[in-house]
Amino acid sequence: MAESPLHYKTITEVAELISSKALSPVELTAAMLQRIEQLDAQLKSYATVMADHAIAAAQKAEREIAAGKFRGPLHGVPIAVKDLCFTKGVRTMGGAKVLENHVTDFDSTVVQRLEAAGAVLLGKLNLTEGAMGGYHPEFDIPINPWNPNRWTGSSSSGSGVATAAGLCSGSIGSDTGGSIRFPSAACGIVGIKPTWGRVSRHGVLALAESMDHVGPMTRSVADAGIMLEAIAGFDPNDPTSLPDPVPAMLDGIDKGIKGVRIGFDENYATKDVDIELAEAVCAGVNVLEELGAEIVEVQLPDMDEYVLAWPTICSAEAVVAHAATYPSQRDDYGPWFQGWLDMGASVTGAGYAEANKLRSACTGHLRRVFQDIDVLVCPSMSAPPHKVTPELLYGPKETRPARFQRFTAPYDYNGAPTLSVPCGMNSEGLPLSIQFVGKHLTEPLLCQVGHAYESVTSWHNLHPDV
Repeated sequence: MAESPLHYKTITEVAELISSKALSPVELTAAMLQRIEQLDAQLKSYATVMADHAIAAAQKAEREIAAGKFRGPLHGVPIAVKDLCFTKGVRTMGGAKVLENHVTDFDSTVVQRLEAAGAVLLGKLNLTEGAMGGYHPEFDIPINPWNPNRWTGSSSSGSGVATAAGLCSGSIGSDTGGSIRFPSAACGIVGIKPTWGRVSRHGVLALAESMDHVGPMTRSVADAGIMLEAIAGFDPNDPTSLPDPVPAMLDGIDKGIKGVRIGFDENYATKDVDIELAEAVCAGVNVLEELGAEIVEVQLPDMDEYVLAWPTICSAEAVVAHAATYPSQRDDYGPWFQGWLDMGASVTGAGYAEANKLRSACTGHLRRVFQDIDVLVCPSMSAPPHKVTPELLYGPKETRPARFQRFTAPYDYNGAPTLSVPCGMNSEGLPLSIQFVGKHLTEPLLCQVGHAYESVTSWHNLHPDV
């Protein structure tokens, strides 16, 4: 395979070049900013480009590295964050017009930790309003670089587009019902939804706090592990962050997967799933078996019954998250998210309790499924990115079938870590994605499995023609 151009090199590749002084962080950052200027008017992935900040950070990194103070694999590497993450002195809008002038005087913990690792922050990435399903009519909609008429994966869409199109070396997304996995799958990249609480949510605009996760979106599994290790860990400013020590995410990544017990429910993974996607996932399972994994037949319950509770929980918690502006500024919200908040406001205490009863039952079923396996394998979503229309993107809020979140919401319910990896291209040239689900705090094992899969496949090396 031909060598990747600079903008498509992985974090692992550019880190080696930077540490050996073969590549200047300033040169790399300037090239990324030039590419953003050339392409993002078309792709619309960035809400705010922080060019001056990025060049200053790159110059600082270059001085430190020249002085022998190399901080690690993110030092001097240009990344971007979803515009939910507070950045001091720069507006954080969350895709919402009511927050278009929202500027904080501190950085989110995620941004603090990325910058402590030496990363260069290029800017803030576009998303759906409030990190839900639709966009505010006055805000840009990121364009899928594989096909401009196809879905970009909902909430973390800017993160997916920028990473896939080489407008950053890696990005941060968030996931409440699928919004790291959907855009990773739709844009043909890698995404980790960490264990709930593994990454602090301090300074990150909330959607539904009991299910919100923050994680990396990259072009390789190793890159995702590098970014996750940098942002993970206990934070006294977020009492829900986990006190468990952060492991070296890449330790053992090259060990292979011989003897790893991987659970697979063919009915769950293929029923009501796009045929080409189902075939690609099943082919991926065969690859894992050839690599020495033990494929264990498991049986999951019908997830759709439990997924139906997700809108009740999420919308009710979204009302709490937006208490400062809803209902007082209701008319400033776009039709999609306004409808979502109105639905949440109508949820009764009994309705919320019933939904959480279903959530708990789903979590209990999954706990038993995982008793005898290390990892579960399934699709990241039920179909390739679908066609989009203005009505679908702007609202009013549409009702999605339960199967839409069959492979995502259950693992937001229970907070289990997931890894999405490209696993093919369909006949229309759209990316397909396989998902690995782990037990809590087993992100290094997920990286080990995903990296082993990448080592004998090449889907993650494909890039859109932009």
